[in-house]
Amino acid sequence: MELYYDTPGTTAEVRLAALFASHVGEEPERVEELPSSGSNRRYFRLHGAGRTLIGVQGTCVEENEAFFRLSCHFQAQGLPVPRFLRRSEDGLYYLQEDLGDTLLYDAIRQGRASGRFNAEEMELLKKTIRRLPDFQFKGGADFDYSVCYPQAEFDRRGVLWDLNYFKYCFLKASGVEFLEHRLEDDFERMAEVLLEERADTFLYRDFQARNVMIRQGEPYFIDYQGGRKGPIYYDVASFLWQAKANYSDELRQALLEEYIDAASAYRPIDRRHFHERLRHFVLFRTLQVLGAYGYRGYFEKKPHFIQSIPFAIRNLRQLTAEKIEEYPYLTSVLRQLAAMKQFEEQKSLVVKVMSFAYKRGIPDDRSGNGGGFVFDCRAINNPGKYEHYNHFTGLDRPVIDFLERDGEVTAFLEHAYALVDASVRRYLDRGFTHLQVCFGCTGGQHRSVYSAEHMAHHLSQRFGVRVHLIHREMNIEQTL
Repeated sequence: MELYYDTPGTTAEVRLAALFASHVGEEPERVEELPSSGSNRRYFRLHGAGRTLIGVQGTCVEENEAFFRLSCHFQAQGLPVPRFLRRSEDGLYYLQEDLGDTLLYDAIRQGRASGRFNAEEMELLKKTIRRLPDFQFKGGADFDYSVCYPQAEFDRRGVLWDLNYFKYCFLKASGVEFLEHRLEDDFERMAEVLLEERADTFLYRDFQARNVMIRQGEPYFIDYQGGRKGPIYYDVASFLWQAKANYSDELRQALLEEYIDAASAYRPIDRRHFHERLRHFVLFRTLQVLGAYGYRGYFEKKPHFIQSIPFAIRNLRQLTAEKIEEYPYLTSVLRQLAAMKQFEEQKSLVVKVMSFAYKRGIPDDRSGNGGGFVFDCRAINNPGKYEHYNHFTGLDRPVIDFLERDGEVTAFLEHAYALVDASVRRYLDRGFTHLQVCFGCTGGQHRSVYSAEHMAHHLSQRFGVRVHLIHREMNIEQTL
């Protein structure tokens, strides 16, 4: 890693372009800003000299320094993290290796949507959780934790900070009535329980699917700048109880076994003791996450965090289904919180796919949402022009062969898939519940039926969402 001396006071793009030029020997051809994350850091992709690099503008020199030190240490240990390449003299800008665009969170999208993870998604999850002990034990060995930001160790002060973060940024904002002194008593007790075991391992702090990149089928790990010395249970809770990951209890247990097997290579693990300790960290992490959602959503007005709240509340309902003996008053308050109507879980997405005849009009959207897609199939070669096909529909092999023979319908659907897929992804992320996709042709019998049928099966297989398929002119309805 080289230190580059530049001129402060210019824009992020200019500062990062200068870093790029100093590193590769020529100016970047293009600098594009990437979507922002939950933090205030800004990310850019710089293109030039036949390569791409990621440029970062941080807002805190100490945080950037922690990321730099951790990155260098992890690289030396052979752990899969982005290579830290160059930083500015003032410490606010740096370049790192470009790991691509595929987050683990996106790679398991189908499973998150349906709750049923396929073999490829399961393999990625297993690879990721089995890598965690490498960071905790190997990555934590011989590291100078004094450089960590904002603190070197998971301690009582940090625990109480996070619990009060939850109290002030989420609980009070929700409108739940509570006795503050009694709640603080349980907070004090939780801090004692969480700190019963002294830890000499690395605590990643935000170990979750959005902070794992997938490159050539292997996980790489990012956003560990908030790491510190701390107990191994915290990161396991963070990953397996991520609010929007939609892991079933069965899947969590399977992945937990993968983790324990991998961690046992470093230290003997008593499974019963591990499970007993883990439940406290799951509750604590859930409260910490809700505090972050409250701050980012209610105070910073970022809708993504508001939309995530019902998923975290679902975890909270499960955790407080039975009274937690160690924290009786906290349990009662959390049950009130979880029962509030404003935090009811959103229903899952249903996509209505319909074929129709234009001569009978475009179908109404009875959900009241409006929008969606209407695709006009009438430019596609029409089998209805030929008497031989009059008694067949787009569900029958003669019509299917006719439409696919010249490839027009295939190209048409590829474009339709791209448009609808983008909306389905966004609707799933934002918790929307309804999308309508219509295909129209002259008689609503051949081209529109074929297209609607293929779109319905495409969406069901790719995303696992519920699809309501309607061929209006044929009075056929089916749910996939």
